[in-house]
Amino acid sequence: MRISTKADSAIRAALVLVTTEGRPATCSEIAHEQGIPEKYLEGILNQLRRAGLVRSQRGAEGGYWLSRPGRTITLAEVVRAVDGPMATVRGVPAQDLEYEGVATALPQVWIALRASIRAVMEEVTLSDVVEGPLPRPVSELSRRPGAWDSR
Repeated sequence: MRISTKADSAIRAALVLVTTEGRPATCSEIAHEQGIPEKYLEGILNQLRRAGLVRSQRGAEGGYWLSRPGRTITLAEVVRAVDGPMATVRGVPAQDLEYEGVATALPQVWIALRASIRAVMEEVTLSDVVEGPLPRPVSELSRRPGAWDSR
């Protein structure tokens, strides 16, 4: 699985918003803290706003903040807000794929892969990342032999 730059940036921006405790953070503040180009981040924050994860206010007292507590927003929600479904094959949901011959069972593999991605991404909240600890199943997966091997 590849995490897009947009999804990575969206999650990092949302993590910053967990730490502001309801005080609006400006796009500039978030961009500076996380090293994300400000114009690029504006588009991401607007997508998060349209998805209902972030609220915004213009003006001197304005900025962005989470629309719900960070403990109720999963990483999966953030990724879906900016990238759509997390696991598709050529843009097609796995359950809609049909292969013939020796590849007949392949959709089951893609579905299992999607389920395992969701088991992590729907389990971890923004607050889990910021405040810790991560959910035990996720921590255990990250400590498995070979987990840090990028092959």
